[in-house]
Amino acid sequence: MTWWRSLRRQTAAWQRERLAWRADMRRFRAERRAARCAGADPSTAEHPGPPPTGFTLLPWLLLGMGSLSNVLKGETPNPWVGGLGLLAFNSLYVYVTFRAFDRARRESVSTRVALVLLGLVTTGLALGYGGNWLMFFPLLGLATGATVRGPWLGRVGLLLTFYAGAATWLRNGWDDASGIAYATFLSSMVTAAILGLSEAVRELRAAREELARRAVAEERLRFSRDLHDLLGHTLSVVVVKSEAARRLAARDLDAALAQISDIESVGRQALTEIREAVTGYREGSLATELTRARSALSAASVEPVVRQTGAPLTPQTEALLGWVVREAVTNVVRHSRADRCEITVEGTAERVRLTVTDNGTGIGTGTGTPAAGTGVGAGIGGTGLQGLTERLAAAGGSLTAGPAPRGGFTVTADLPVSGELAVLGELAVSGVEVATAAPATAPGARRPPS
Repeated sequence: MTWWRSLRRQTAAWQRERLAWRADMRRFRAERRAARCAGADPSTAEHPGPPPTGFTLLPWLLLGMGSLSNVLKGETPNPWVGGLGLLAFNSLYVYVTFRAFDRARRESVSTRVALVLLGLVTTGLALGYGGNWLMFFPLLGLATGATVRGPWLGRVGLLLTFYAGAATWLRNGWDDASGIAYATFLSSMVTAAILGLSEAVRELRAAREELARRAVAEERLRFSRDLHDLLGHTLSVVVVKSEAARRLAARDLDAALAQISDIESVGRQALTEIREAVTGYREGSLATELTRARSALSAASVEPVVRQTGAPLTPQTEALLGWVVREAVTNVVRHSRADRCEITVEGTAERVRLTVTDNGTGIGTGTGTPAAGTGVGAGIGGTGLQGLTERLAAAGGSLTAGPAPRGGFTVTADLPVSGELAVLGELAVSGVEVATAAPATAPGARRPPS
């Protein structure tokens, strides 16, 4: 009864495949109708149609109708043997072809054994009866092409072609042998090519959809980082300058109006940067960020000290360091309660280091606890610092942040000055070699509120 249970399981599997194929076909037709109703060309729809199954290879069994006719008319010697052979061939053919459309089942031992048995049955029927029964060799080639894929296809196809031609030559002579051999070779190769191409197209379509999903996820991450850094810094500057304007309004109206003018300028610049961030083409300038840092720190009653030495930097490197200055100064203004902040940029021919140090409470994020970390992924706290860590890591650099040895908080960014840099969380952009130049020093001095 084991064979009976196996037959029932296989019949149930064929029934499930048939139902799945019909469901895919109904969904495909519904999408085409919807596209037609919407005025679109149904032939340009993205849906590739239902996946091929063994049902696409069943009509080729009509090649055996001549043999069935001979059995029914009694023109075949030992019709019971011919009928059983025909039943065995059809059963093995259906079994092999239905398993050929699933890679795991196609490469299983049971499928290969069934294919070998199919070949033996085909050989026995062809040599025993000849005539119409020789048409089973092209069907064997079709099942072989559907099952055998990859580097072994050519060898197996040629071997099967010569085998079919030799068997036909032994039974019916050379005239039939050439036609059967050609039909066997053509059926095996064309079937393998069509099914392999269909499978490759579906895999490429799936890969394209996966790449599209990843691109959307990367763009969302980039925009969230830019929005956090832009609005966090800008709103912090607006709050600080608003507080300064409120304090100055009672005793120095001109200074208060200057602070309000700065708020207007910061707001306009923020609008411009947000528009550019949406399009993804914003490129920051380190000098601009240092100037803004001086203004924001001075408005918050924090003494800014800026030192910059080394060769000129590439625009990509300046953009990344500008993000670090923006985020670090924002944290100093919002959380450190410091009265002095030092920003140091030290460049060499190969690498550049940016250090932002304050003498505050040693709190670098809005979490209320020190954000200590060393290197990428070392647990640097805060959304902004974590985003900067990922950006610098993509550019071949590193970010460290934590309490300073003498008190306060220190943020250090280390970057290569040439090579491929991933700017603003996007794809890597080729950098430019930096030529050696005389050091340019920006003396640190307290700048009055502008």
